[in-house]
Amino acid sequence: MAQAKTGDSVQVHYTGKLADGTVFDSSEEREPLEFTIGSGQVIPGFEEAVSGMALEEKKTISIPADKAYGPHREEMIIEVPKEQFPPDLDPQEGQFLEIKQPDEQTAVVRVAEIKDESVTLDGNHPLAGKDLTFEIALEKIA
Repeated sequence: MAQAKTGDSVQVHYTGKLADGTVFDSSEEREPLEFTIGSGQVIPGFEEAVSGMALEEKKTISIPADKAYGPHREEMIIEVPKEQFPPDLDPQEGQFLEIKQPDEQTAVVRVAEIKDESVTLDGNHPLAGKDLTFEIALEKIA
């Protein structure tokens, strides 16, 4: 039976869970996730797990943070004075904003905390620093 390998385009159904069992994402009510193994389109641990799977195989894998979204980095958290925000913007905790960095690149940040005079922005991926568990079912190899 054919096994998925680098360069193959694959389709998988998956359910991603945190250590406490909370589901953070699933393809079950959607089309399967399609990606090419070795292209870097998905997190490294997920790609490694699918590589070598046979068609219609199912497995559950644990991916440590360093092979998922990396560590939670304190240097990605900044506190910004409220007066630096546009007057028509009313930031809310949990909201995602796009900001322009000093090098003119844009970055997506999450509003982590709102204080009287400042807003704390977190540029880490929401799953950074977390070990993840995935249930994966390989649906197609092309």
